[in-house]
Amino acid sequence: MDNTGRISRPILKQAQEILFRQSWEKAFEELGLIAQVDYAHLIMLYEMGIIRKNQVATILRAIKELNDSDFEPLREEKASRGLYLLYEDYLIGKNGQDCGGMLQTARSRNDLNATVLRMRLRKPYETLLRELLRLQAVLLRRARRYARTVMPIYTHYQAAVPGTYGHYLAGVILEVSKHIDGLLQLRNLLNQSPLGAGAIGGTTVKIDSARTAALLGFDKTVNNSISAIASRDYILYLLSLISIIGIMMSRVSADLLLWTTNEFSFLELPDELVGSSSAMPQKRNPFLLEHVQGKSALLLGHFTSSATAMHGKPFTNSIAVNTEAVAPVWSALEMVTEVVVLLRLVIGGAKPKPEPMLRQTINGYTTATEIAIRLVLQAGWNFRAAHHKVGELVLEAQWRGEPLEETVRRWTEAAEINIDLDGLDPSSIVQATVNGGGPSEGSLSKNLAECGAEWKRQAQVLKQQVGKWGTARRTLQEEVDRLISSTMASGSAQEPMTPSARDSPEQDG
Repeated sequence: MDNTGRISRPILKQAQEILFRQSWEKAFEELGLIAQVDYAHLIMLYEMGIIRKNQVATILRAIKELNDSDFEPLREEKASRGLYLLYEDYLIGKNGQDCGGMLQTARSRNDLNATVLRMRLRKPYETLLRELLRLQAVLLRRARRYARTVMPIYTHYQAAVPGTYGHYLAGVILEVSKHIDGLLQLRNLLNQSPLGAGAIGGTTVKIDSARTAALLGFDKTVNNSISAIASRDYILYLLSLISIIGIMMSRVSADLLLWTTNEFSFLELPDELVGSSSAMPQKRNPFLLEHVQGKSALLLGHFTSSATAMHGKPFTNSIAVNTEAVAPVWSALEMVTEVVVLLRLVIGGAKPKPEPMLRQTINGYTTATEIAIRLVLQAGWNFRAAHHKVGELVLEAQWRGEPLEETVRRWTEAAEINIDLDGLDPSSIVQATVNGGGPSEGSLSKNLAECGAEWKRQAQVLKQQVGKWGTARRTLQEEVDRLISSTMASGSAQEPMTPSARDSPEQDG
């Protein structure tokens, strides 16, 4: 039914193909969420005495039949003005204007779409958080396992000081934990219901927006109708977090790619995580990490395109904001989730090679800073002078082709410098580095214990949130079934219902 009273002809076919080319399956998934919003809205209208019980039961039954059939009657129809109007037209055609025509009472597609968007985000949002938590679990296990596996800590791609592979992974854990917290805080925006804001200015109809919010699993309503309809800032917050996660994952991938080269040979990947070459039989390419880097770069483009689409648009209902600027979020959520999974698989499968790691820790003269510190603490030198002298000793050790500790020993004996030369091997220095979040086993153990406790807290928060959404979904369905069955049992009930009678089907007999 394209005739809306004001508009009597359908949108041009070429325009339809552009405007409504959304994946048909995705569109019907969204229609399932629209049906949930309709359930809640109709129940609220009935409870507020705005529509009669037989009306609400009739339309609820029709929507439930459609939903249960996966909207089969609509799948062969042409949605010349969008799937929602096709859906509404079907309900009106099946039940008449008196029932189906009541659906949009005190509501607009604007607040409906704003509500459905937040609900549609729940599943991919939950999936991303679950995958981040799985990555964290793998990182925690690997960090504990390799807490004593000595390797250089790098700056500027140069070996800097002694560390451990477990200590490196613990640093990644802290970053991922911050991103999980950022996503969990985003719940405060996703859990606000815009339903009730109407087209943009609210409604004079006495509705209960808090009731529909609760039925749909929201914590509260947006208390300004303009903000409810105009704002999609939470999409930008989400995309910015996704972009930051991608950047961090790409940086870790850059390290892992380097460490899997023959030149480093720090990490070994199993056959299941490498690719071969069509021309060079010796190749073992860690190409999963290259996918992480490539996908991560695209995520920033998603944020930029969304922000640009919103920029300069009026703060009201806007197709550019509500549709075009939102479009990148679905691909971004899928892509960042894939990035997290790929990185988890690589970190979980990578096996450190302790001998090359330790050898490069020694060959990189990573003990130099500790030698300078001992000159300061034990021989009374100032740090700059000690720094300069140890630099000279490194140069001499390189020239002689000997370990730095041997050069230092010869110099201290000749210069009669009295400092302790024991415990200058990388492993001993690692275990002595207990301050400043250093790599010592005690420091790392404490750090990982805190990270483990934080992981449990975050997992519990997500579990509670998903449980709340699930409980709301089940409660809403129970309310729908109760209303339908009580009307069938009473056989009539044409009178308007008052709010006080909402839960008393016996009074309708």
